[in-house]
Amino acid sequence: MGKHKYIETPEKIGEMFEEYYKEVKGKPRLKTEYVGKDGDQVQTPRERPLLIEGFFNFCHRKYNVSLEHYWYNTDGAYEEYRSIITRVKSIIREDQIEGAMLGDYNSNITARVQGLTEKTDVTTNGQEIGGKIEVEIIKRGLIED
Repeated sequence: MGKHKYIETPEKIGEMFEEYYKEVKGKPRLKTEYVGKDGDQVQTPRERPLLIEGFFNFCHRKYNVSLEHYWYNTDGAYEEYRSIITRVKSIIREDQIEGAMLGDYNSNITARVQGLTEKTDVTTNGQEIGGKIEVEIIKRGLIED
């Protein structure tokens, strides 16, 4: 018989995530701004992104349970939770990327959190040069001949 699991079923993690989702999306952060010539204080609601760390912290606060073993399938003991964990990761990733693409979230931070990178080789066309880069500079006038 295996070790007792505090979260008895994968469905329970799904329910916990739904609660986290509703809390995050239902309670926007307020950004304080001062506008106009008199500097009137205005509070603008800002959408909050879903975060893996946020979900972990929510579960710890609300249920006093740690998700790490379930999330990382420690010793293969949480295999039946893999499907719901994959789904939760996918929903969080979609929220972050979509929010960044729409300008709601900082795209640079989102890219870093998601491990997204853009690589462009503008000097070597993908070829090794042996540690030396040669650049040819052509000076042209403002008006082409």
